[in-house]
Amino acid sequence: MMEILSTGGLTTVQDAGRRGFRRYGVGVSGPLDALAAQVGNLMVGNAADAAFLEVVIFPLRMQFKQATRIAVTGSDAQMEVDGQRCPPWWSVAVQPGQIVTLPAPESGGVAYVCVAGGIDVPVVLGSRCTDLKAGFGGMDGRALRKGDSLALLPSRALNSNRRFGVLPPCAGIPLPEVEASFSDKTTLVRVVPAAQWDSFSAVTRERFQTCEWQITPDSNRIGMRLSGDTQLKPEKALELLSHGIVPGVVQIPPQGQPIVMQCDAQTAGGYPKMATVVAADMWRLAQAPIGSRLRFQCVSMQQALDANDEVQAYHARVKRAVEFLFQDV
Repeated sequence: MMEILSTGGLTTVQDAGRRGFRRYGVGVSGPLDALAAQVGNLMVGNAADAAFLEVVIFPLRMQFKQATRIAVTGSDAQMEVDGQRCPPWWSVAVQPGQIVTLPAPESGGVAYVCVAGGIDVPVVLGSRCTDLKAGFGGMDGRALRKGDSLALLPSRALNSNRRFGVLPPCAGIPLPEVEASFSDKTTLVRVVPAAQWDSFSAVTRERFQTCEWQITPDSNRIGMRLSGDTQLKPEKALELLSHGIVPGVVQIPPQGQPIVMQCDAQTAGGYPKMATVVAADMWRLAQAPIGSRLRFQCVSMQQALDANDEVQAYHARVKRAVEFLFQDV
């Protein structure tokens, strides 16, 4: 059992996502940074579908009522166990009564708290994740608040007292190639053309990629709203029926400022779809904080697949290393 002592306001229970219900209008939900969540579960000996906490607004304080193992991944937030600070991307055993604090990170966006065995909340439509928009799953379909108690499922990793960390993706996955003038304070996000790409002129498509887009404060788990010094308009007015959309799709509303759809996005929409963020860069997008800037780079489908191979290779290296540590447990 663990108890929430305080929270910044947007901490939710998530898991790998609610799959197979989009045809009924039910979104996927799950983590904004799936890679960080997957690695966190590996670091506590969990299955890939175990539930965890996603922390979007900091700080978070929690007390554990039983011995367990936890890992914090995602941003560079350094958890404190009874005031003792741990490095980012770290796994440690905790004892009954210990208090874990997750302060605001110096860089990065969301963080993940994975607990051995996983968090035990009711399974709704095959998943434990929270759908804030629809108001179900997780802890009664809402963000966690002070006084909430969460049960934990059993785990074999509890027999290990090892303290260890892993190399985060920003150090373990090759960066995309960029031009020499590209700012190191701007996140590069690769995209592939979407259905209405050709409805925009070549000049507009170029501006989409050369503009530095700022992430605005009204971004959330439904969509990341961007603001830039150019407006993206199709060459001709488009009258589109609502059509399917998925996380990562870049929609262009009438004002011409992009919206990148996120995990809690609706399953259909009527705005033109200009591009789709490649799967390999969704974690980069999730770790870009409010107010930071990003740029898009259009790549081929083969380049997108190659980038995904690099992410999978990183995941495989982490998995092998963690399994070696837990082999005697």
